[in-house]
Amino acid sequence: MENDIDPRSLIGRKAFDRDGHKIGTVDEVYLDDATGVPEWAAVRTGIFSRDAFVPLAPSTLEEETLRIPFERSLIKDAPDFGVGRHLSPEQELQLYRHYGLALPEPGPPERPASLSDGDSARDFGRVAGQDD
Repeated sequence: MENDIDPRSLIGRKAFDRDGHKIGTVDEVYLDDATGVPEWAAVRTGIFSRDAFVPLAPSTLEEETLRIPFERSLIKDAPDFGVGRHLSPEQELQLYRHYGLALPEPGPPERPASLSDGDSARDFGRVAGQDD
């Protein structure tokens, strides 16, 4: 997927699986906190359904839609973590495994935390457009 797209422009787009079946509508976009690159989207799968997390890296934008290269059943069976919160590294790992995706290459090593650094845990999945 294009890295220079404004993640907020994805919200409200219709999402389709690899066979052209409608999955739902993009509800939220999650960014990697270290890079700011859009990594995941939460797609609302129906009026009374939940949001399903889908990976953006292998997905493509086609006209005004998001094409997700996985079957609808796999997407709808994705782990449910709720929306509006950060994805923990463990949750993100579960999503990578669910979709059978290779883990992204790690960035430069983080420097060890000192007593004055406070909590140095890295959160994944900041919601695009959400105030920090």
